[in-house]
Amino acid sequence: MREILRHIGERAHVVAVCQPGPPVLAAAALMAEDRDPDRPASLTLMGSPIDARLAPTATNRLAEDKPFSWFQTAMIDTVPPPYPGMMRRVYPGFVQLYSFISMNAERHQAAHRRYFDNLVDGDGDSAERHREFYDEYLSVLDLTEEFYLQTVDAVFQRYLLPKGELEHRGRKVRLDAITDVALMSVEGENDDISGVGQTQAVHALTPNLPDDLHELYVQARVGHYGVFNGRRFEAEIYPRIRDFIGRAEAKVAG
Repeated sequence: MREILRHIGERAHVVAVCQPGPPVLAAAALMAEDRDPDRPASLTLMGSPIDARLAPTATNRLAEDKPFSWFQTAMIDTVPPPYPGMMRRVYPGFVQLYSFISMNAERHQAAHRRYFDNLVDGDGDSAERHREFYDEYLSVLDLTEEFYLQTVDAVFQRYLLPKGELEHRGRKVRLDAITDVALMSVEGENDDISGVGQTQAVHALTPNLPDDLHELYVQARVGHYGVFNGRRFEAEIYPRIRDFIGRAEAKVAG
């Protein structure tokens, strides 16, 4: 993340959706402590497990109930030939997709029944919206073994970042070093993956950041996916993020 931010240049605005939240926050903390000129101007965390101990969901309970060795053996597989990346060890995208769908199987079944009915009724607009949603929802990529297992271990089992125990190459990550990186947390009221409280925990973990650089928002009537996609994201969440980034940019320029 530090390499990416240096490539982008001075005081970028970062939006982290779900899993990238902890590593992006850690990178921002290290850069802030170093007074790196390329540290972010703002960081927006959306449905992100900053402190997965709070408001535990089925995802969190699975990570607590299973030993780390189970994830190594049951959730990792090898990319078969002739596909790109063959023989690489990954957390397969289809496994994650199955997990997501199984958590709300009845809802997905009902959506596909409505889709069929819309086709029969000649409601092309509703059918097209269904296709657009699932074209994106089903586009899940593999994750590298290293990233997936490190996330399970550090974020969902040992909670190193919120406990102040995360280290990067032998160096302690100090969230209290963040003093001028504006932070916004966005959560969904019905999020069943990153429960309400897990993302907004970032505000309590950054005590040396001025109050006017904190922004906390919980969107009513959306689940995890709705935090960053769909009608309420476009109408209610995105405008708030846009305005938050605008205010952070003005502070940097000032």
